Amino acid sequence: MHPETTGRGSTPPAPVRDKRTTGRVPLRADLRAALPDAGAAVVVTVAVFVFLYLRMRSGASATVAVMPFMDDPGTYWMYLLSQAFGWSGLLWAWGTVMFGLLLSGPGPGRLPVSRAVLERWHRTTSLTTMALMFAHALMFAAELVRDAGGLAWAARLWSAFADTFVPGWYDSGTGKLAIPIGQGALYLAVPLGLLFYVRHRIGASTWRRLHRFVIVVYVLSVWHTLLYGTNVWYDGWPRTALWLLQVPIAVLLLLRLVRPARRAERLGAPGRQTGVFPLRWTARAAGRAAVVAVVVGLLAVVLSGHDGGRPRPDAPPATAPPAQEPE
Repeated sequence: MHPETTGRGSTPPAPVRDKRTTGRVPLRADLRAALPDAGAAVVVTVAVFVFLYLRMRSGASATVAVMPFMDDPGTYWMYLLSQAFGWSGLLWAWGTVMFGLLLSGPGPGRLPVSRAVLERWHRTTSLTTMALMFAHALMFAAELVRDAGGLAWAARLWSAFADTFVPGWYDSGTGKLAIPIGQGALYLAVPLGLLFYVRHRIGASTWRRLHRFVIVVYVLSVWHTLLYGTNVWYDGWPRTALWLLQVPIAVLLLLRLVRPARRAERLGAPGRQTGVFPLRWTARAAGRAAVVAVVVGLLAVVLSGHDGGRPRPDAPPATAPPAQEPE
């Protein structure tokens, strides 16, 4: 027994609170909270699937314009479902990034919900986004299995798995670049999204530094869609609308960088911030300038209509599914 705790009038030392465990949210609780959000995502996915199915059946689908052999939605329904999961996944990714930027930046003066609710929405939409991204990839792999009907089952499964999940394996057309970009988004999204639940082990500061790369996941997802989304390949309002949706993301990101919620992350004048080295200050200033350039570029794309879309061909391209190519 220590002498300082045995004298008259002495009091036991106050327990030390471990700040690393304050505010911990278990993954299981967020998974339960994400069920209504996931249910809404399923409803949206089904609605998108029905829309794409009807457009393909009517012959108005841009996917059929790109690949005329896919004019039978009853045969290629798994590909359409993959597209539907991809579009709902991108929508949910847009929402979770918006929530995150509202939380980490200055945000509007008044919000219709509390900050705690906004934080919960950010976490649950993040979990739903990861599930939608995986479903998107899984249905793409299922379509590849169906398409490779001439091979043995083991070879079909391996080929579909490698084309979908192994970077650099897919070797057809635009997919040589677009597929690895999508894989990069998926493989970054899962660890970056789940690190929140172990931040008490890695430290809040480390978690915040890593969590900033979530915006890279979103950029890769949009890039993958612009390159490989057959519904937005051609010039027109679908592609322009996709570009337009990126404007609020870029504006909120700029506000997040210019007026961050944390005082330590504010730029300030060069040489006047304690503990901020010139190289770090230069990197922060360059990041803000880059986001300004992105905002200007997005506005130029939307206003000019030059969004990188291909001109729609007068005649459909002469393409065939891989399984039907002549030997």
